[in-house]
Amino acid sequence: MPTNNGAVLALAAWLRRLDDETLAAVLRARSVRDSGISDHFDLADTLLDQSSVQDALARLDRPTLAALARGEATPAAAALALADDAPGADPAVWDAVLATLRSWPSTGLPSAAELAADRPAVLGAVSSEDRATIDHAAADRAFTTVTAIGGLLAEYEREPVRQLARGGLALPDARRVAAAASIDLDAVPALHEVAERAELIALEGGNWVPTPALAEWMMQPTSVRWSRLAGAWLDRLPTDIRELLGSRSHASWGDQFDDFVAWLYPAGGEWMRERVSTYTRDAALLGIVAQHTPSGPGIALLEHGAAAAADSIAVHFPREIDKVYLQHDLTIVSPGPLAPRLDTRLRSMADVESRALAASYRVSAASLGRALASGETADSVRHFLAGISLTGVPQPLEYLIAETATRYGLVRVGSLGTEHDAPAGAPRSYIRSTDADLLGAILVDHGLSALSLRRSDTGLTSRFDVATVFWSLADARYPVAAEDQRGTIVALERQRKARAGTPTPADPVRAIVERLRLLGRDAPEETGKAWLERQIELAIRAKAPLIVTITMPDGTTIDYSVQPTSLASGRLRALDRKADIERTLPLSHITAVRSPE
Repeated sequence: MPTNNGAVLALAAWLRRLDDETLAAVLRARSVRDSGISDHFDLADTLLDQSSVQDALARLDRPTLAALARGEATPAAAALALADDAPGADPAVWDAVLATLRSWPSTGLPSAAELAADRPAVLGAVSSEDRATIDHAAADRAFTTVTAIGGLLAEYEREPVRQLARGGLALPDARRVAAAASIDLDAVPALHEVAERAELIALEGGNWVPTPALAEWMMQPTSVRWSRLAGAWLDRLPTDIRELLGSRSHASWGDQFDDFVAWLYPAGGEWMRERVSTYTRDAALLGIVAQHTPSGPGIALLEHGAAAAADSIAVHFPREIDKVYLQHDLTIVSPGPLAPRLDTRLRSMADVESRALAASYRVSAASLGRALASGETADSVRHFLAGISLTGVPQPLEYLIAETATRYGLVRVGSLGTEHDAPAGAPRSYIRSTDADLLGAILVDHGLSALSLRRSDTGLTSRFDVATVFWSLADARYPVAAEDQRGTIVALERQRKARAGTPTPADPVRAIVERLRLLGRDAPEETGKAWLERQIELAIRAKAPLIVTITMPDGTTIDYSVQPTSLASGRLRALDRKADIERTLPLSHITAVRSPE
């Protein structure tokens, strides 16, 4: 075990032996930031800083801490650079770690003896009667969450949600999606996080947009939708939290569970509580737990995975229906949960007014215009509604469909054919209409000012492309249609999917690893001159003893146990305590140094 004075030296040597992937894993585990780390000694200094050591110890469970306090290295400790458990070498716990553990009792944390004391985990069992209640409550919560996320992401498809520079969603966008999905504003961040974890949305250009996976997810049965969300929750669980929850999948969590976590991670404090509460909060949101207890589907998820959990929860979900009531006041009432594939299409031509087991929708000229702009026709709308209606298509709705279809295309948008070769600021698209008053209204509409519209001989022009102009007018609820060069109406698909292969931001951990490797290229072995000099200089500053290996001209080696005092002009001056003399050793003959065991 290295002495306290030689801890930095020993740790620097240990870090230098790690391969790139292992070193990167250590840096991430210890949350090392790129601040003044120029070599392995700087990194060792950073890792042995008392506050850094304390933060690392907070992430270890009681049995691992007890082993460390006894001076026993473990893989978990080595993964945090608190010890060296490499095969073939004597396991070592760095002195700075032992010193921190010895100081714990003075800060109210357990001593080495207290860490070694066993405490059985008393977690309440769950009766069969309670199990039925728990499963019912969990299924209700899970169904509500999946439905809410479906409504939320439908609005993300219609219009992206802006991410604030300081983090979090822009409040106007959060309010918009909350209203569209008929959910509380306070629920949006948690639902957003669940959807992001399932990779249904992604951040691109400062906006949250749907990923290509969303389209398929929206068409799947609710149980399959749920399994993707729950499976993503399970996959993202940190290893320690996953083991912690999985080992207690049949027990009530609640206050006793919180007490157990506090005992198991005595230095975890707020950091551990927040980690556990974040994942258990989302577990409750998804019905993985209810009443602080894993549900049947939750147990299946923790023990057998998402596919088994989907089969388990499907029997608890209400039966999905395929028929609705179309009413004369232009509302549509679903007497039960509408099959997702039907709900998705219905929302393309009607706005959701309320969401529950019996949802309601409202058809309007604007919602029908949105459907027509997406490629629907009056006939396809009528055919779809007639096919799902228990009451036929009421006459007021027939009239509205016909009138909207007649007005649709009153405003036309097309390309001027200058998409690629026009100079900056030149017109790229046009807007035309037989209704001069409508064109005038578009020109003075403040909501469309960003399009930079200008009058022309045939209508209006814009320096933006057809898609941008078309969707701006459609969102402003003008009866707009896109047309090709022959004047034929064409459907445009809103391109708001996150691109595959979005550039990955720079990785600061990789930057540190690469810099350390570059510095060591000229001295790949421990005998490198710069490396030897740094070890000696560190020992001089720390007044720490070293074992210095000298290689003689005939190839033989001699080890001297010395305390270095100075290094200058290519020579090391050091006190040899055993021989009680001062030695002067040429640096050119020193081939290795190490800390005494």
